[in-house]
Amino acid sequence: MTQKSKSPTQFTSGDPTADRRADYARMFAESGDWPAAGELMQQALELAPQWAAGWFRFGEYTQKAALGDAGLATAAGAYRRALELAPDDVFGAGLRLALLGEGDAPASPPSRFIEGLFDDYADRFDIALVEKLGYSVPAELAALVAPFSPFSTVVDLGCGTGLFGAAIRDSVTRLEGFDLSGNMLAKAQGKRIYDHLGQADLSLASVSSGLFGEGMPRHRADLVSAADVLMYLGSLDAVFPLVLELLSPQGIFAFSVEDAGQAEGCVLKDSFRYAHSEVYVRTLLGRHGLVPMEIENTVIRMEAGKPVPGILFLSRKAA
Repeated sequence: MTQKSKSPTQFTSGDPTADRRADYARMFAESGDWPAAGELMQQALELAPQWAAGWFRFGEYTQKAALGDAGLATAAGAYRRALELAPDDVFGAGLRLALLGEGDAPASPPSRFIEGLFDDYADRFDIALVEKLGYSVPAELAALVAPFSPFSTVVDLGCGTGLFGAAIRDSVTRLEGFDLSGNMLAKAQGKRIYDHLGQADLSLASVSSGLFGEGMPRHRADLVSAADVLMYLGSLDAVFPLVLELLSPQGIFAFSVEDAGQAEGCVLKDSFRYAHSEVYVRTLLGRHGLVPMEIENTVIRMEAGKPVPGILFLSRKAA
């Protein structure tokens, strides 16, 4: 399993002059001069008007320049243009529009956006999250399931680089990991802790998603985990039926969410992640025959110096 490189068509305009202006724009952006960055990016787009990534960057720079309602309207127009040119929304323009109040939040973020986000993040994921942001969900979730170990088969959904897998490897006979990002899977493979790794899009939650291939029957897992994954999915309506297909009778589903507090359902946050309310998750558990065993409030990570509240859930498939 090899790491993927960025597609050059996404991050270059094809016009050397436009690319140079975009590079200067990026330099101004890195120094915090957003108006200058936006102006140079606009000049680049005059030379390359079909450049989706350029329109997205122009939207970002204009939005961050905070030039009042007119500036936000310009940013929204840029995001819409990026979405027109790249309908698969690899840049997450639809999420930006929703946060600007220019449309409803999608039930789930674009798969291409999430895949690209974590492909780019894979090399620095462990250090950035664990060492710099105090990320502790894998260890806390492993502690919750420890009293029920050992496990015969564990399916680690959204396994990432294998942080949760490493925490429970010693108490598992067979450990499977699935993730949307090929680069994250490559990092997990390098740790040599999984018996099987595969690529799967949990937002589709279909039998063709790679979870039920040859030698991987339904109802095979006595533990299914989803550590810090569901906040990248939005609506969880498709996830719970998939978990039921994976779980053996009396199997355990252990997972985390970002806490939406008193809000109903799921809420798109400025971080482009979704928070879920405890009431919403409890409703889904009941609807799908999963019995809550443990519900624990926690701090998932630090973000901009502030704690991000979350909830850990431990549930069991009803007999």
